[in-house]
Amino acid sequence: MTAILLFGLFFLLVFLNVPVAISLGLASITILFLDNGMNSLGLLPSVMYATISSFTLLAIPFFILAGVIMEYAGISKRLIDFANVCVGHRKNGIVLVTVITALFFAAISGSGPATVAAIGAILIPALVKNGYPKNVAAGLIASSGSIGIIIPPSIAFIVFAVVANDLVPITISRLFIAGIIPGLLLAVALVVAAMFVKKTNVSSDFKSADSEVAATLNVGKISSGKEIASAFYKAIWGLLIPIIILGGIYGGIFTPTEAAAVAVFYALMVGLFIYRDLKPKHLPNILIDASVQTAVVMLIVGAASIFSYIITTKRIAQTISEAMLAITENKILILLMVTIILLIIGAFIDAISAFYLLVPILLPIMLHIGVDPTTFGVFMTVNLAIGLFTPPVGLNLYVASGIARIPLKDITRGTIPFLIASIIVLLLITYIPALSNWLPDLLGM
Repeated sequence: MTAILLFGLFFLLVFLNVPVAISLGLASITILFLDNGMNSLGLLPSVMYATISSFTLLAIPFFILAGVIMEYAGISKRLIDFANVCVGHRKNGIVLVTVITALFFAAISGSGPATVAAIGAILIPALVKNGYPKNVAAGLIASSGSIGIIIPPSIAFIVFAVVANDLVPITISRLFIAGIIPGLLLAVALVVAAMFVKKTNVSSDFKSADSEVAATLNVGKISSGKEIASAFYKAIWGLLIPIIILGGIYGGIFTPTEAAAVAVFYALMVGLFIYRDLKPKHLPNILIDASVQTAVVMLIVGAASIFSYIITTKRIAQTISEAMLAITENKILILLMVTIILLIIGAFIDAISAFYLLVPILLPIMLHIGVDPTTFGVFMTVNLAIGLFTPPVGLNLYVASGIARIPLKDITRGTIPFLIASIIVLLLITYIPALSNWLPDLLGM
């Protein structure tokens, strides 16, 4: 009865368009109040603070800040230019430029919406200029941005590791490495899907400064060696960020949290003294943007931690796990059931909330049927990455539709081929564990 009331109230509030963090908090407070009156509410500060004050979670605000700094520093434009001179001359070159740039920026920001915001203003006009319908262009950007939570460093993997470690030891470093091959597979699938999109007559109504930059992308023109070298030189400082972060972590030089702090200082040095697009006057806006994004994430984490606490202490997770296993213990069927559940949940709530809600319930089931926790962490993250561009609450969709200035229903139609391609990759990752485990096992993680 407690489980029905807890989840029922939560989903009711979500369907009423109450923000997810508030929905989590209200549902949790209601259960605590009904359980022991006002006395039980004293748990709220202690549980929330214990979760938010985690040293591991401290990496999140640092990675967010590093991503915002690099956006102000003009790194996205340099990455786009480098990708363009390398592959822009090929057939469907602008699609390759889009996906490759998304991979580059994903390895800097660790966030899906941040990736969409950074590259969308330039590449949506460029895609339209090259004959792609505006809704498909925005759909490609939204779906490409989802790679941001799969390619390391990933904020999603950090949260998964924190939640899962209550049940089974798993390191952020292993998850980071495990996300590389699935992220690349997803990128290839998006490129293939774009090849089946019917182009239209070239037109564009973009009048922004970034659309002028888009017009300079010489897609179809073979670049000279000098042009490639020049673009590489300009982009190298941005390309070094993931190498420094991951190299430092896997070389044992610093922890993921320390790596995030290093990324912030590196981004500042590059923006202020090398690219010089970043000015001291930008710093207040950078800090405000990063603080707002961090506050949103931490509010969700804090509210979700109370929800997760109730799921665990009231034995709701164990009850639901036993009920699912009573239906079937067939590994293939259970994985299919879990995948469908995650795809539905991901369409309504963000990845961080989903981890706190579902990992305590689903991870014991996965362990029972012999699924490696790394495999589960990756395919759960890919599921929730697809949720970023799945209506009605896909965050990437809202960011991309705002940039393209088209209604949500139009961009939703534009994502259909990319959604199909992504689900095919998801099934491969779910049923072929080696896609997640081979690389971290090879590196001894």
